[in-house]
Amino acid sequence: MFHRSAARPSHQTATNPRRRRRSRLLLAALAAGALVVPLQTGADLAAAPAASAAGQLVWADEFNGAAGSAPNPAVWTHELGASGWGNNELQNYVNSRSNSAMDGTGNLVITARRDGAGYTSARLATNDKVELQYGRIEASIKIPRGQGIWPAFWMLGAGFPQTSWPNSGEIDIMENIGREPHLVHGTVHGPGYSGANGISGTYQHPQGWSFADTWHTFAIDWKPGEITWFVDGQQYHRVTRASVGGNQWVFDQKFFLILNLAVGGDWPGYPDGSTQFPQQMFVDYIHVFDNGSSTGGGGSGLPTGTSAIRATANTGLCLDVPWADATDTNRIQLAWCNGNAAQSWTRGADGSIRALGKCLDVARSGTANGTVVWLYTCNGTGAQKWTYDSATRALKNPQSGKCLDATNGAPLFDGQKMQLYTCNQTDAQRWSF
Repeated sequence: MFHRSAARPSHQTATNPRRRRRSRLLLAALAAGALVVPLQTGADLAAAPAASAAGQLVWADEFNGAAGSAPNPAVWTHELGASGWGNNELQNYVNSRSNSAMDGTGNLVITARRDGAGYTSARLATNDKVELQYGRIEASIKIPRGQGIWPAFWMLGAGFPQTSWPNSGEIDIMENIGREPHLVHGTVHGPGYSGANGISGTYQHPQGWSFADTWHTFAIDWKPGEITWFVDGQQYHRVTRASVGGNQWVFDQKFFLILNLAVGGDWPGYPDGSTQFPQQMFVDYIHVFDNGSSTGGGGSGLPTGTSAIRATANTGLCLDVPWADATDTNRIQLAWCNGNAAQSWTRGADGSIRALGKCLDVARSGTANGTVVWLYTCNGTGAQKWTYDSATRALKNPQSGKCLDATNGAPLFDGQKMQLYTCNQTDAQRWSF
């Protein structure tokens, strides 16, 4: 599979992003009273209102422009040029309303055309304009069809091209190649797992039909240390820090969005006599929802929401209330993730972390290394306040200035007890939601 470079043709070399992967997508949209962040230069998820709650719409492009108008220039930049884009593609990306325009009925239309002996198309990116970090990101898309046709909805790390690919990171939310009309792919690329070695998942149409026949929703749920793919609400792929082994996880940073429609390339192959032109990719909307992983909520710095709290070094282990016993002073442990109520933690805007109706608590408001962390009746004290550092993935108790820690450190194991300890950025203190 292949990659499309996020920059201009001059950057299209072996360092270019885009070896195709497979994706699966999507989720259910939330929140009837959702707030949309205005589409402005520099708008991003971090700029959403601090009080946004899990499920709230925090950014969107609805593509509601007049027929024939250009995509919003405050959001989208046309990336231009030919020369293969690192994948021996045939198209020349241009800024022309013949190739990218609103249709007047609420859709962006990207059109690939045969133009004399060659092809023209469009590639749109939000770099330096809209850059996202975490959230539930989804788009409603009707893809084109045909041998050699390659539509994609994807993301590159905001450091690109200053940080070269694949070190920049790439998240492919949806890719399809025309010779596989019933399949879509979702993939990540990073250092040590890029190009044909990207970590990929494939979703097959439930009826085996072509995805080009109708509209579909493609999505990722992106949290610190993990990304999950959906198509029409069905999960089909999940990648975590553990998935990259000893390689670097490069997805806890800002990324920008890309929409493009390529013609030909090493992965999809090339148009043949069966391929009809023009081909069009319709995009109804892109929505970004707060999934509880964006910091905010009363200034606590704790991502709000309800989920398991996973040990990032071993995502099969979760923070657990032993025996689901809500008795005060029951010491918190790690246990194999099982989805039950003893591992369902609600992170509140007040900085509390709750399970079974009680709070994650530092025993007797202690501040010394080794202080027990247990379950206790919620009381609003500093012993029950937590913040989250998305860079180090640490849960910190501000009152003590120390971090939630697995006793005896890594390797982590089932039954390992929790304590307070000096923050040290080790695997015993890394958590994801």
